Amino acid sequence: MNPVFKGYLRLARPANLPTAAADIFAGVAISGLFMGTSLNVVWDTIRIVDLLLLIFSSVFLYAAGVVLNDVFDHKLDKIERPERPIPSGLISVKSAAIFGGVLMNLGVLSAFLVSSVCGIIAFALGLAILLYDALGKHHSFLGPLNMGVCRGLNLLLGISILGDISNWGYFVFPVVYIAAITLISRGEVHGNNKSHILFAGGLYTSVILGIIVLFSISNLNLLESIPFLLLFAFLVFRPLLKAYKENSPQNIKKAVMAGVISIIVLDATLAVGFSYWWVGLITLLLLPLSIFLSKLFAVT
Repeated sequence: MNPVFKGYLRLARPANLPTAAADIFAGVAISGLFMGTSLNVVWDTIRIVDLLLLIFSSVFLYAAGVVLNDVFDHKLDKIERPERPIPSGLISVKSAAIFGGVLMNLGVLSAFLVSSVCGIIAFALGLAILLYDALGKHHSFLGPLNMGVCRGLNLLLGISILGDISNWGYFVFPVVYIAAITLISRGEVHGNNKSHILFAGGLYTSVILGIIVLFSISNLNLLESIPFLLLFAFLVFRPLLKAYKENSPQNIKKAVMAGVISIIVLDATLAVGFSYWWVGLITLLLLPLSIFLSKLFAVT
């Protein structure tokens, strides 16, 4: 593979991109689009196109966010991550900034092709991404919150597929979850973040309990979602406990990687709760893809 082309791929964090698509599946399930349908039903072409456009929008916006994050961090990365494409000299800051800008615009445009509501949410997501990359990540409280809001808006992008965002409140789950991952990542370079790990563990637990309570009181598919929820808990808590016991940058990085990739399982759980088991299974199929790509490209 051409080194420069691979450098651009590394900037976009390919292993993370399936997690953005999973948010859309979960959001679309919450919107009610899948209700009353089955695997045997012939799908409306317009709905399929809209779903694909929102997936593309989400993936483009996520890729733009991580690319521009490296642009803003290029000076710091010379010290902490000199192997990254920009500090290593493989890709210039200007070229990376243009690449990120093109991805951002493609993401917003794809959403507007679905509807103005989707486009406005994508635009708001783009602004939230830029806020985090430029300023938010430097604040101990606002940074995790800002990152969580980005993921929440991504879920809301899927919810908006039918033009109705009355279920916007469910975006609290990714907000809390991503805030936890962002807290864990604070020790990725130097370690020594046991207090953050404990707090993140509490946030993970609140997400799991919140889903159980929500599904119970709303008469959603709790029993069908339990296997997905158990898998999610196993994937996030196992590396988190290891990172707490041995608080090294390597273990912390693994906990962050597991947290990011496991977003797919969280989304699959939400998808099952609001629709059918097969929607959750389709969403879950993004997990092996993400794991495979994580072996080829860095997640963080």
